[in-house]
Amino acid sequence: MAAQQIKDVQVIDGVHYHQHEIIIIGAGGAGMRAAIEAAQGADTAVITKLYPTRSHTGAAQGGMAAALANVEEDGWEWHTYDTIKGGDYLVDQDSAEILAKEAIEAVIDLENMGLPFNRTPEGKIDQRRFGGHTRDHGKAAVRRACYAADRTGHMILQTLYQNCVKHNVKFFNEYYALDLVMNTVDGVERPAAVVAYDLKTGDIHVFQGKAFIFATGGFGKVFKTTSNAHTLTGDGMGIIWRKGLPLEDMEFYQFHPTGLAGLGILLTEGARGEGAILRNASGERFMERYAPTIKDLAPRDIVARSMVQEVQEGRGAGPHKDYVLLDCTHLGAEVLETKLPDITEFARTYLGVDPVVEPVPVYPTAHYAMGGIPTNNAGEVLRNDEEEVVPGLYAAGECACVSVHGSNRLGTNSLLDINVFGKRSGRNAVEYVKTAEFIPLPENPAANLQGMLNALRANNGTESVAGIRRELQETMDANAQVFRTKETLTEATRVIHSLRERYRNISVHDKGKRFNTELLEGIELGFLLDLAEVLVYCALNREESRGGHMRDDFPKRDDENWMHHTMAYLTGDRTSPNPSDHIKLGKKPVRMTRYQPQERKY
Repeated sequence: MAAQQIKDVQVIDGVHYHQHEIIIIGAGGAGMRAAIEAAQGADTAVITKLYPTRSHTGAAQGGMAAALANVEEDGWEWHTYDTIKGGDYLVDQDSAEILAKEAIEAVIDLENMGLPFNRTPEGKIDQRRFGGHTRDHGKAAVRRACYAADRTGHMILQTLYQNCVKHNVKFFNEYYALDLVMNTVDGVERPAAVVAYDLKTGDIHVFQGKAFIFATGGFGKVFKTTSNAHTLTGDGMGIIWRKGLPLEDMEFYQFHPTGLAGLGILLTEGARGEGAILRNASGERFMERYAPTIKDLAPRDIVARSMVQEVQEGRGAGPHKDYVLLDCTHLGAEVLETKLPDITEFARTYLGVDPVVEPVPVYPTAHYAMGGIPTNNAGEVLRNDEEEVVPGLYAAGECACVSVHGSNRLGTNSLLDINVFGKRSGRNAVEYVKTAEFIPLPENPAANLQGMLNALRANNGTESVAGIRRELQETMDANAQVFRTKETLTEATRVIHSLRERYRNISVHDKGKRFNTELLEGIELGFLLDLAEVLVYCALNREESRGGHMRDDFPKRDDENWMHHTMAYLTGDRTSPNPSDHIKLGKKPVRMTRYQPQERKY
């Protein structure tokens, strides 16, 4: 079908065809920040599996980092250093400089859009301490996190959505983007369309565009204990992976220290920023032993490992000694009710614990993917280790890997990342479409997705989607969480292969079209299995410990052999029990500017 034939919406053989200059997949913080930028210069549409204000950015609590120096002395150079050191020196340093420099403008942008930040008595944006953020290159904690109580992500999401409406962004809500159509023009493979499933009707929609921005979030549902919502199944990463394009640094996954014990529901790091203290069963402030300078405000990977070590060595609290305690009692009711109202309510609701008068049981929870779709600083997706770009394809937010987070993201740098690089990807997509043409579509661009859906509907196997997903999550929790070894990762590989074999025998009982969430969960499970396999394979390959990747059998950081990014490519049939038969690994150098790797002391 020629590009020029599509006008507005056409329905051909039951498939709906749309045409917009810029197609954004995902309506969280990164997607909507990109949309605000894109819609001011091009015809822009956003495809989202959720209503935009339900996106997972709304769950972010604590704040957004920027060296405003509103409360105490600060500077973007210190923020850059903290980001690089926090990421255990696997951070691309030019990207970290961009993040820290443009952070200030990003916060002011949001303020001008109407975001209601907390204020100082003088009326400036208030700031609080957060883990790993320091003054003067690590000498003491600094107040750098701009916040709106403990609902910062929620406020950002609402503010961005209101401004998308202002700029007439076209939203396709509850449309599941499940395939990317590529075509080769002048010897270069380029994106031509995204194919989506309309949850309301069961119809298939083809969105042809000149530029495509993936902003689909993370894949935390590969784990059982996670802060991530049920919708975070890595669809965007999975689509890119199946096209033979690389994923970067997938072995690095962050486990947030303070999830409600047994549940994974997040209690913001902002609580420790306000002065909350982690204690073991004897009441000891144990972080004084692990990070004597900034204690409870050490980076998340260090705090999470310290907590697990306390439990493993028998100093855990509770009847089974399987968690530690977050002590907020000394903060007082006023601070908890005004600055930390959501986490106070979470503890009361889900654990029956009142933080005003008793400590809260906490344990690390799967939280954030440092790895993802590799991009350059313009947001353009890379096709290989040499950093060649795919023209017209962009990514931003948690699904992307710039890499500003390296092997461990600092708290508050996520909300910053989505705004800085969401804006950059939107702005650069506008420049691209000014001279780009629509790429011609193949004869039936929806064929791949139609085949996938029909196969799932027709399958009358004996396996359930929920059962396989549960076993995947349990094995990932048991074998690929905070501490890993060759043995545990090999076991995870074995189980994932077994689950992939069983996945071919699943049965979807709902054969209907309208609101068929069971069918879509079946497709999402396929993405989860793919991403779990590549995470485990990359983790098995990296024989060192760095940031969020802790190998008990290789406990030291090894800069001589492992100071590089891992690039993973899908190269063949995924039915083999040995991932090396269908996953190829490459290396990409870490870009360094001013900071050489040092011992990571806090």
